[in-house]
Amino acid sequence: MLLRVVLLAKSFFKSIIVLLALNSVILAQTNGQLTSEPLEIVRYQNEYSAARLEPVRRNQKNALAVMFQGTDDIHYYANEQTAPGAFNLKVQAKSKTLNFGEPIFPNPEVFYDKDQKKNVEVYVGQFTVFVPIDSQKTESDYGRADINLEISGLACTSKICLPFKKAFKYSINLAETDSWKKIIAKTPDQKIPLTSSAKVEPQRQKILPYGTALYYLLAIVAGISINIMPCVLPVIPLIMMRLIKQAEHSSRRRITSGMAFCAGVILFFATFAVVSAIINLSTGAVLDLNSLFRYPVAVIFLFLAIVFFALVMLDVVTFALPSSVAGKQSSASGIAGSTGMGFFAGILSTPCSGALLGFVLVWAQTQTLLVSSIAIVLMGVGMALPYAVIVLIPSLLERIPKPGNWMEIFKQTTAFLLFFIAVKLTLAALPKDRLVNVLIYGIIFSFCLWMWGKWVSFSTPAGKKWTVRLVALVIAVAAGLYLLPAPAKQAIDWQKYDAALVKQATANGRPVLLKFTADWCASCKVVDKKVYQNQKMAELLDKKNVLTIKADTTLNDYPATVDFKKIYGEAGNVPVTIVILPDGEIEKIRGTFDKKQLTEIIEKLPDLKK
Repeated sequence: MLLRVVLLAKSFFKSIIVLLALNSVILAQTNGQLTSEPLEIVRYQNEYSAARLEPVRRNQKNALAVMFQGTDDIHYYANEQTAPGAFNLKVQAKSKTLNFGEPIFPNPEVFYDKDQKKNVEVYVGQFTVFVPIDSQKTESDYGRADINLEISGLACTSKICLPFKKAFKYSINLAETDSWKKIIAKTPDQKIPLTSSAKVEPQRQKILPYGTALYYLLAIVAGISINIMPCVLPVIPLIMMRLIKQAEHSSRRRITSGMAFCAGVILFFATFAVVSAIINLSTGAVLDLNSLFRYPVAVIFLFLAIVFFALVMLDVVTFALPSSVAGKQSSASGIAGSTGMGFFAGILSTPCSGALLGFVLVWAQTQTLLVSSIAIVLMGVGMALPYAVIVLIPSLLERIPKPGNWMEIFKQTTAFLLFFIAVKLTLAALPKDRLVNVLIYGIIFSFCLWMWGKWVSFSTPAGKKWTVRLVALVIAVAAGLYLLPAPAKQAIDWQKYDAALVKQATANGRPVLLKFTADWCASCKVVDKKVYQNQKMAELLDKKNVLTIKADTTLNDYPATVDFKKIYGEAGNVPVTIVILPDGEIEKIRGTFDKKQLTEIIEKLPDLKK
């Protein structure tokens, strides 16, 4: 929930700064005695946050406790370095008779924001900030002291961020400190929020009192369990076929090829252990197999690798050698092929890492690098163990059905299982703006492999053969350079369509630009490229303080689709750009257009952002 709230709130950063620039700050004062009743800080629709104030004895010292409470969809930024506009949560107390120490904040929630490429700290839910009462400046009648407390910052929900500044006035009686609630702090005081450059060390788990031997055993068991996962099952028949084929030769060749396969499996996990160690030493972060899916480049590479092997199983592309070469082939090539298949089986295990596998990985990486590396490699040993047993006991191979047409059918059926895995278990990790392009490239990539493998044969003249293959390579590379790179960062900070947000802006006299679009709309992409990706257009909209909203009408039941017809009287055709002027008048631009048309409308607006 916390991660979702923070990510959704990012799209509203620009509106936050605008609100602040317009001095849209909420002020409130409450006079009188300190009470146990919560005092409201912010409220938006059904979301609210409040603070309750109470004098306490914290670790035998007087302090003022500011206890926050509210709904889960409201959070405060804890770090000035990562808070939009440097509006992190601040608590300040002043008094003519008392001196106050630096506020003591709780430890914030921390996660790595891949968009900002820095750690982001927030406070959410129930938490308490303590303001130490250091000393008394002057004597007061009956021990009473008047205090002014100011709470300021930025409160964000999943839809909007609201700057606030709350001022409370109340009094306390220092003669009654013995009756104040006593609190023993069990965690170290955090007087300075974490900086964005600080490394966040992984939390160390409490290790069960069984020693590392038990966890090494669990690592092996986790590796064995990988073989029954749906990601690995499609290649098991191919592994068995290879082992059966090798069994037809000498025992030495059978064992050598089988051990090479096992070595390939272990090599994958050893490679992963090395990468994990490098990342841990350089950044302090830990890595698990599932972390690979947080990197789009790794996801795309894995997707294409699985598609490639699926096409190999369909015989679209083969690795057959000319007979003159095949006759001289040494056992080294067979060993290399077996090792490669084992490495590929290890790669396929990554999308389906089970709970036990994840547990071992997390535990391993909270230990020393030596223990961590051994545990990860032992998972590879566990995965390879069943195949080593089969290779070393020939009688087990005899129980496997003999090769026949059924194996060819099964092999080709497996290709479709790999296609399913490629799409379902890898591409699910990609953001929406890259998913379609990667799928399109997958088709082009498959076509190029088909050209490479089926348009020529070994009897094709060398000149023609390499011309065809060069064309296939050029198409694959050119399409990859066009489709696979991450989309450029949008020049305009589009906000998600929300009728309440539009109403709020127009009520405040702020101009609004509504870009009605749809994912399936080709003309909309033309408008985006010609108009909205232009930096000068973005600067003009920013200068005029225009609230820019992307109204997605991809599906019929989307709120933007409904309001497009109901409120703005359009039939439903997109693209349509609607500009709501400060006086309430509406300008519409239908279909494709150039930036000059929109510029003429926006330039007439006053410069509100100063």
